[in-house]
Amino acid sequence: MNPNSIANDISKTHIAFIEFGSYPVRNGNKIRPLVDSAPTFRRICEAIAEAQHSVWLTITFMDPDFQMPGDRGTLFDVLDRAVERGLDVRIIFWRPNPESSGYGQAFLGSDADREMLAARGSRFRIRWDRTNSKYCQHQKAWLMDAGHESETSFVGGINPTFKAFEPGHIGEGHRHDVFVEVTGPSATDVHHNFVQRWNEASERLVVDGVWGHNGEDELLFPTRVSTLRGHTQMQIQRQVSPGRYSDSYPTPGGSPYDIATGERSVLEQYKQAIDAAQRTIYLENQALPVPEIIAKIEEALKRGVDIVLLVPDPESYVLAFHGMDVKKFFDQMETLCRYENFTLVGIAGPNGQGGRSNIYIHGKIMLIDDSWATIGSCNLHSNSLYGHTEMNASFWDPKEVRSIRCQLLDEHLGQDTRQLDDREALRLYRNIARKNQLRRENGDFDWQGLAYRMDSTNYGEIKREVT
Repeated sequence: MNPNSIANDISKTHIAFIEFGSYPVRNGNKIRPLVDSAPTFRRICEAIAEAQHSVWLTITFMDPDFQMPGDRGTLFDVLDRAVERGLDVRIIFWRPNPESSGYGQAFLGSDADREMLAARGSRFRIRWDRTNSKYCQHQKAWLMDAGHESETSFVGGINPTFKAFEPGHIGEGHRHDVFVEVTGPSATDVHHNFVQRWNEASERLVVDGVWGHNGEDELLFPTRVSTLRGHTQMQIQRQVSPGRYSDSYPTPGGSPYDIATGERSVLEQYKQAIDAAQRTIYLENQALPVPEIIAKIEEALKRGVDIVLLVPDPESYVLAFHGMDVKKFFDQMETLCRYENFTLVGIAGPNGQGGRSNIYIHGKIMLIDDSWATIGSCNLHSNSLYGHTEMNASFWDPKEVRSIRCQLLDEHLGQDTRQLDDREALRLYRNIARKNQLRRENGDFDWQGLAYRMDSTNYGEIKREVT
């Protein structure tokens, strides 16, 4: 395909991609959005079973006892079987620093962890990787058959830790989250990212920093762009702290990028996209305690953009870790909620006891104007935006973005919105969420769908268990 035709296509959208960073915009991708953990891990397991050459993944948090869907056993069971088939299986695990040791259940490579791997006879290769100070290696990416015709990749925010969420089967511990499968040229950049991190993993030369090899097993960077598979334009974007990696070897078709200075292409894309929004913004995120982002959202509201923000209960650690003035944060959220075209929502499903249980929102997705979207690991809080290592897949494809919007709203509203445009769909979301809020306040849990409007005045007081 003529590269000039790609540039011309992109120029048609009012939401521009990032002009700097490690990875270029690429045309010809095929994407498959995956909503919630059970469908996501089911598809990932299928891709592992179909793989012919390799399975590479980056993991932040993990429960070794987490069960993959379809009676496939644990993640290690799945990977052990892949090794037995002769595949090259590699994992990069995050290893916390003392300042970041309380974030979640990481697979540390402790003596107990290594004894467990030895007892299993696991022969996949592991490298542990730290990042700076209180931050973590927060990327969640999977890559099968890197560099081969059968290549596919997955980018998103789901960890193999909590119960695999099945829509319609809701209980304690369930989370709502999103991944996207990427096949085609942009998978080359997922490949490049893995090689860069593998070759410079911080613990690769430490005695307990590797498993299954001696730490000198480096990978070659990709040398060609993967075959065109579809019609979606995409850019893989990252957050990387300065000084963490140094090899600026370029991705195929890209320019050398001085990664030693760090990368903030996800942050810049978020800001650029919000500024460009003309009609609608649909956001799912764990938190929104960054004044710069809140200010841009308020400017969009002033322009008349309809905005729905789906969040979990506010987490005190999210605010505390960023040195946020908690009162200021909630005052800012209350200001947004005064706009008629803004709706703050949560989702809750029947708990089998006559009430409803809140579903934790772990997704990191933004849809704008039914034409552009980003899906990945990057939260809209300062740890993700200014410290963690992150990866998002941003794409301009009205057909696919609209499809994702309809899929999400079908789950949250219990209603098909395919016949509605983006404004009509978000206004329907607002109306249903308001009705469900009133029912909730009156002790009536016979709702339409899952969504309910959060009252900004008691946003910080909402309990996970709604009974």
